[in-house]
Amino acid sequence: MTQHQAVAAHPTRHVDPVDPVHPVDPARRVAPDGGPPGASATARRVLGLPDPVEESVARAAARRTVERVGGPVGLAVASAPTVTFVATDAAAGLGPALLALGVTAAAASGVRLARREPPGAAVAGLVVAAVCAGVAALAGEARAFFLPSMALPVVFVLAYVVSLAAGRPLTGFMVNRLVGGPRDWARHRALRRVYTLTSVVGLAMAAANLAVRVAFYRADEPAALAVVQVVATSLFAVHFAVTLVAARRAAGRPVDAPVPPARAPRG
Repeated sequence: MTQHQAVAAHPTRHVDPVDPVHPVDPARRVAPDGGPPGASATARRVLGLPDPVEESVARAAARRTVERVGGPVGLAVASAPTVTFVATDAAAGLGPALLALGVTAAAASGVRLARREPPGAAVAGLVVAAVCAGVAALAGEARAFFLPSMALPVVFVLAYVVSLAAGRPLTGFMVNRLVGGPRDWARHRALRRVYTLTSVVGLAMAAANLAVRVAFYRADEPAALAVVQVVATSLFAVHFAVTLVAARRAAGRPVDAPVPPARAPRG
């Protein structure tokens, strides 16, 4: 019997890519770890549904990006103090806004600890909130709350410019160890090309981020500044994840290989 005859004789069975002449009954399939099929696989077989499609590289990168910043809950927790401060200031003024900020920042730190995030992240959140609140209280205006965070894009713009001028792009220092690249990555043509391109993109993003923040600060728009801050964090996390994927490919490493946890830049 030929291979095509074997498949035609068993139309409801799946062909084993290793041994296509002997089709495999879905009911006898085993899990990748050698155990019996899971509940979802059994349900798909009973309902006649197709097997799940393997996750694409782009979708995997997006998923890892969300995970890297703590997932949807992590994003909400990180944004809650800023959103609460701006909303309360618009409704009741600066004094109540500072009080609401303190309560929300403490609650956010508690959520981080409850989710078993590193204690340093919880402490850092409190410190950042305290510094921003102090600047706003001293200045007597809500927009001053965003002055400390405006220093980040300035630092990143300078770091990108200096690193590109020196021929050692900043993203190489940021992700090369995470992707398992060689120590002399500056001499690795493919890697250097990736790091140069992603550093140029990062420079453009940081410069645009700074320009938009300055414009909204001068216009005295705290709500717009809050939106920019939240969006910028997400965009730089995406940039970080895309850099990881591109660098893994250039280094000849599997794109889906595990990556040690590291905090994405928030330039």
